[in-house]
Amino acid sequence: MTRTILDIHILQSVPPSNMNRDDTGTPKSAYYGGVRRARVSSQAWKRATRSRFNELLPPEELGVRTKKVVEALAERITAHAPELAEAAAKLAEETLRTATGSSFEVSKRKSKDGDEAAASESKYLMFLSRRQLDALAEVAVDASGGGNVEQLKKSLKDKEQRARARNAVDTRHSVDIALFGRMVADSADLNVEAATQVAHALSVHRSDIESDYYTAVDDRRGDSESGAGMIGTVDFHSATLYRYAAVDVDELQRNLGIGLKEAEPPSTPASKAVTAFLEAFITSLPSGKINSFGNHTLPSAVIVTMRDRWPISYVGAFEEPVPKSAEGGFLREGCHRLAAYVPDLQRQYGLEGQPTWVFRVGEETRALADLGTGVTLPALLDEVGSAVAERLESGA
Repeated sequence: MTRTILDIHILQSVPPSNMNRDDTGTPKSAYYGGVRRARVSSQAWKRATRSRFNELLPPEELGVRTKKVVEALAERITAHAPELAEAAAKLAEETLRTATGSSFEVSKRKSKDGDEAAASESKYLMFLSRRQLDALAEVAVDASGGGNVEQLKKSLKDKEQRARARNAVDTRHSVDIALFGRMVADSADLNVEAATQVAHALSVHRSDIESDYYTAVDDRRGDSESGAGMIGTVDFHSATLYRYAAVDVDELQRNLGIGLKEAEPPSTPASKAVTAFLEAFITSLPSGKINSFGNHTLPSAVIVTMRDRWPISYVGAFEEPVPKSAEGGFLREGCHRLAAYVPDLQRQYGLEGQPTWVFRVGEETRALADLGTGVTLPALLDEVGSAVAERLESGA
């Protein structure tokens, strides 16, 4: 069976930074090829990608992942029926209990004014789309007979109403749910299989962790006073990272469904989601210690390949750590490694001829020019989106 899979490979140089740290505050690392490498976890980059979606997609295309799901649904109930504001929280809790099979508990948390406010929360993060919250709000309003919680409980015992509540959670998934998946611990049938896999970013070379000793001066210190107002240390490293992600476009389309509007092609939701993910993943950056280091960089090279069998990472090109060049730096040699590794891998496995696009910046990346069609970032997004739509349409 022919599949549609997008592989995204990125080389990105990052100066001194601490984007993703462990419980001791040290930048995360990993051993690969016998040496210590800089590492940024997949979760950190997925979070950064999801955050970038807020700039690229309208709110109705996105979801919210929170324990405060009762509060989120209560807000939608109030928006639908302002007169139910006082009962909204209880209506929301009962509706969610039926729809997801989850239990809720009262959590004591500080409000902004310092007082403790009681609010029902789920025991784990729940991931729901805005459209799903709106559909649940409609169920709560319609089945409660004007805000009567007891009436809602009675109504939700009806098989048809229960099915309506469950269906509200299991349809019209947002782009981020469709891409990254969802687990509902109390109702496995509501789980959503992730269409995207994101690897931990690894430096292509050995990377040592360094420490910065810093001081802060008290602005009101007198001339006769010596010493700093505060001293401390922060760990950091710098690296040229290899980043990789794979999108199962077929799974993505199953999660999103076909076009919601009759006038749009069935492939539209999936192709739009692919384009959004590409731009968000390529341009995003985990924000850990960003104010301390200002390590804002963009990738120097991006390779995107559309495959029809299975996803393939090129991390094997860097199993032997890249040495620094005579001038210093790892990007140029990293590109040469890929330029030699990729054609050989493709030839040995009979994978030549897969559509490939190469976006690159700078003379150091010239070695990658022959791996695929050279494009700018806007052209990459446009051409890959069109190719995905064409592939899905031809296989429909």
